[in-house]
Amino acid sequence: MKTTKTIFQQGNHKWVAIVRDPDKPNYLVDTNEYLVTHGGKGLLLDPGGAEIFPAVFSALSAEFDPSALAGIFASHQDPDICSSLALWLEFNPGMRCYVSWLWSSFIPHFGGTADTFVPIPDEGTDISLEGLILQAVPAHYLHSSGNFNLYDKIAKVMFSGDVGAALLPPGEDSLFVEDFDRHIRHAEGFHRRWMGSNEAKRRWCERVSQMDIDMLCPQHGAIYRGADVQRFINWFDDLQVGIVKA
Repeated sequence: MKTTKTIFQQGNHKWVAIVRDPDKPNYLVDTNEYLVTHGGKGLLLDPGGAEIFPAVFSALSAEFDPSALAGIFASHQDPDICSSLALWLEFNPGMRCYVSWLWSSFIPHFGGTADTFVPIPDEGTDISLEGLILQAVPAHYLHSSGNFNLYDKIAKVMFSGDVGAALLPPGEDSLFVEDFDRHIRHAEGFHRRWMGSNEAKRRWCERVSQMDIDMLCPQHGAIYRGADVQRFINWFDDLQVGIVKA
């Protein structure tokens, strides 16, 4: 069973992290899902794979009526991001899926119709949730060639997808980064291998450094908050990526 934690709330505007399933099979990478709610509607970010759908659905249902989900935001095309799409659509066929235009004809292999998908242009776009404006922020080649983060200016929360991800060992399962130097060791190998472009990485770091971010929420690992957000950006900016010693 996954657990839920409210990481931001202001009136009817809320962010919930859906994390840490001790019953998950060991052969599956651990993932974080996030729910943004506003005005009685919700947007689910990177809902995860089909294998973990029951755990995510159960955890989400304890916090929010799933029938009020307006849509899904898919940062990119990987199976751990959205291979559960058909199961969510079976429950709520009217949901939309916001995804890079590059993947809008690939992700339908997981389910959905032409009406399901809202393609995001390369430069990003605004997504409205009952009047709350969320910003799709380009993060191309980090690691997918069509990749987006999602920024909430009111909550000062950036959902960063695989950027900032860490593959945590057993026993290190805190929701938030508590010791940056210790934590970042679990992120280094992942970022060196999975991030494909130093130029794209530098552009992302320049962009997000100008944004007001209290929490950087990756799809794997722990959430960076406060001063650790800029610490991560500086660390990532200095890291050489996209190199494989074969």
